[in-house]
Amino acid sequence: MSCTRRLRAALVVCVLLAGSAGCGSGDAGENAVSPTPVGRLLEGRDTEDRAYREVEQESAPDVGIEVQPDAGGGWEVRLTVRKFRFSPAGAAGRAVAGRGLAHLYVDGRLVARLRTPEYRLADRLVPRGTHHVTARLHADDGTVWAVDGTPVESTADITASKPGPGPAPSADVRPEAEPPQPADARRRSGGRGSPDRAGKAS
Repeated sequence: MSCTRRLRAALVVCVLLAGSAGCGSGDAGENAVSPTPVGRLLEGRDTEDRAYREVEQESAPDVGIEVQPDAGGGWEVRLTVRKFRFSPAGAAGRAVAGRGLAHLYVDGRLVARLRTPEYRLADRLVPRGTHHVTARLHADDGTVWAVDGTPVESTADITASKPGPGPAPSADVRPEAEPPQPADARRRSGGRGSPDRAGKAS
């Protein structure tokens, strides 16, 4: 009888030890992704009221942008990133070093959230004239990666020579067209000039 009790007690101890070891290893794997908060939040915010997340220059991600016209009348956007990986859709909403997504802007207006380095910009988003196309890197928690208080971003100037149908809403927010506007309201002026229908990071 006492032998059976000892055997049972030994089995219970083994099960408890194995269970706690399993829990510990699971926690370690999760903590290995980001054991401590990344960077520090600054008081400054971007035009979308998103906080800047300051990181050191040595470990900061970087982005370059190139925009070229495509055969269909739109624009091919290609991003070049360093010390940065695009997170898949559904990634946890926390800041992990060198991870996240890029927000794409045309003349300061958000048109897409990118999780890949390539994107086709529809011609309706770029009416005739000179425009600024900007890629800005964000962490998965929505904060903006920044160095010395400046967001990590890159801008290309492009010039559309063909008249477009007028401004359209953000491609990332709503597919419906905006109400028609007078012709004067459609005109946009850019900053620096650039080669006709081609743009590279400035």
